[in-house]
Amino acid sequence: MGRHKVSLGVVVWIVVGVIVAARDGFFDDVGSLSNVLSAILAVAVWPLVLLDVHFGI
Repeated sequence: MGRHKVSLGVVVWIVVGVIVAARDGFFDDVGSLSNVLSAILAVAVWPLVLLDVHFGI
């Protein structure tokens, strides 16, 4: 069986993204699919969130 390794950089990127997205309120209301997708996008592109680029799906 093939094992997939996740690099430390990816883990750090995701952890920092979750922290930044939570700080900016992206996890406050995840009751709808669009809010969940916005939270996932915020985690993925957290440097833009730090630059006050806010978006919604």
